[in-house]
Amino acid sequence: MFLGTHTPRLDEKGRLILPAKFRDGLAGGVVITKGQERCLYVFPMPEFQRIAGQLREQPMTHKAARAYSRVFFASAHDEIPDKQGRVTIPIHLREYAALDRELVVIGASTRVEIWDKRAWETYLAESEGDFADIEEGVLPGGL
Repeated sequence: MFLGTHTPRLDEKGRLILPAKFRDGLAGGVVITKGQERCLYVFPMPEFQRIAGQLREQPMTHKAARAYSRVFFASAHDEIPDKQGRVTIPIHLREYAALDRELVVIGASTRVEIWDKRAWETYLAESEGDFADIEEGVLPGGL
């Protein structure tokens, strides 16, 4: 399980050093792809394969599944982190997430998310007020 918030930097070659506490879970290979709210999702390979299996189970006649699959898989980039725990974020994904040098990398349970620092701060400012209200819809009966 990936937890916590980290603030690494993107180097001049578009590489990110993964937070040390995430490296073991990602050492076997990662898939980086577009996420919602213009962040990037980083999946360990087994989790990506699980999600790919769920998408394969959808009938080809399901329009939303086709549309989601196209973007999800077409934007995906797979690689194995190097010995320093670095991964390269391709230019098309950096542009999608408007990544600058300052990043925020968060643990989101079964995936890691990469955000531009300003975009993450804006997201938090806009959504933290709703956090208590969201609980009832996401966790019926509460904690």
